[in-house]
Amino acid sequence: MVAGRLFFYCLLLTLAFRFWLAAAMPITGDEAYFIWWGMKPDWGFYDHPPMVGWWLAALLAVSDAEWWLRLPAVLQPAVLALAAGAAFRRLWPELDDDRAAWAMLLVLLAPVNVWNVFITTDTPLVYFAVLSGLAWIRAAEDDDLGWYFLAGLLLAGAVLSKYFAALLGFAYLVDVLLRRRPRAWAGLVLAYACTLPALGLMAWWNADNCWPNYMFNFVNRHEGAGLSWKTPLLYAATLAYVLTPPVLWLLVTRGGGALTMGCRALVTLSVVPFALFAGLSLVKTVGLHWLLSFVPFALLPLARRLEPGGLRRLGHFFVGFAVLHMVVIAVAARLPIETLQGSRQYPGIVLTFESAALLDALKPFEADYVFASDGYSNAVTLGYNARRYFLVFGEASSHARHDDILTDFRELAGRHILVLRKTEPAPGEYRPYFRAVEVKRIEVRGAPFWIVLGRDFDYEAYRQGVLAQVRQKYYAIPGWLPQGACYYCDRYFPGTPCIR
Repeated sequence: MVAGRLFFYCLLLTLAFRFWLAAAMPITGDEAYFIWWGMKPDWGFYDHPPMVGWWLAALLAVSDAEWWLRLPAVLQPAVLALAAGAAFRRLWPELDDDRAAWAMLLVLLAPVNVWNVFITTDTPLVYFAVLSGLAWIRAAEDDDLGWYFLAGLLLAGAVLSKYFAALLGFAYLVDVLLRRRPRAWAGLVLAYACTLPALGLMAWWNADNCWPNYMFNFVNRHEGAGLSWKTPLLYAATLAYVLTPPVLWLLVTRGGGALTMGCRALVTLSVVPFALFAGLSLVKTVGLHWLLSFVPFALLPLARRLEPGGLRRLGHFFVGFAVLHMVVIAVAARLPIETLQGSRQYPGIVLTFESAALLDALKPFEADYVFASDGYSNAVTLGYNARRYFLVFGEASSHARHDDILTDFRELAGRHILVLRKTEPAPGEYRPYFRAVEVKRIEVRGAPFWIVLGRDFDYEAYRQGVLAQVRQKYYAIPGWLPQGACYYCDRYFPGTPCIR
């Protein structure tokens, strides 16, 4: 039972570390963006399905403290490790408990699980996807329709979390094709049927809200995509880190041989998504967080198949690698923020870690000005820390345009607007949209910021100079999509539908 004791001690150590990190780290831009979803819950949001917004709405009903809002992410590795251990024992009861404990340890200490305490759309996705996959491999043992049904319900939760759930659904199809058993087809149909209400909800909301999920995920975010030799290498490095080099080596060198039905299903649920990401990496950078839902499916077959000595060595490597992560993070936390002053990201780091100082500089203007920033990350980060909404002023980017839903610039006509920026505005950049403009430069921890004070906002000029460009770039909806209401064009360009 050495492995069991080791898992228990690692569980306590990583939980303590993760709770400390969740309380010590300021809320990041992505997290703050989703927190604002929770503050104004809806059936859908601009760029992703609604699940994380619903979770955050429930958490915000209790507290808005950082560690509390991150609680689902903090507990995730422990929950998934215990679930993986239960599935392991259920699938292979003939194996000793030591082997199941090693399997749990590998899932608990997978590198990203050591430090990832951030609450994002990936948090519910990983929960639902991994639990759905574990139910699926249980169903694969004897084609139990009850387990297929549970896998489908959990897959529906993944669908409502992020569109990458489609990769798991496709892996189920491949698994059934490989097994070639009639009852497995019935299970697949049942699982897919469970996702239809979730898909229907998203289609209904998108059709009545400018199809923003479709426009973001399949049109607007791919402007810079193209064949590259760098992105596949970056993907290979990312995969090696997420799985660790020893695991990647073992998967490549010991991938053959006879497999049980459940083990074969596990391999399929990891190989298929990773292979699809490899293909995507030819034209696009694959984010590290995209891979997280499929990591446990790669680790469990190794725990099943490695000889005891090899499994023990792999487990000890994971422990050492996890301790290294914790030591590096603890040391980095004690360094002064100025250590990073030479980095291009330094102003953004200061904005995240020193929001209070920036907000103090804005206090003289809070009674007379509407607060804004020139990008969503700055705006939502400042807004979370101020507990006051910062709108996005200007065209910004294709990402995270939920502010288009929340802000109605018609209501700001004649108001004074303050825009906080990390970069110096171009001469005359704001003059067309205000009666008078004043620019102030401030410095926080050696990072420069600019405060643009615009008096008497000219909505009509902004509509023609900015909103019309945004409509052309980000709301050119294909004509083949069924059109309902569209918050953007109905609001700013009535009578002119958003159609490409």
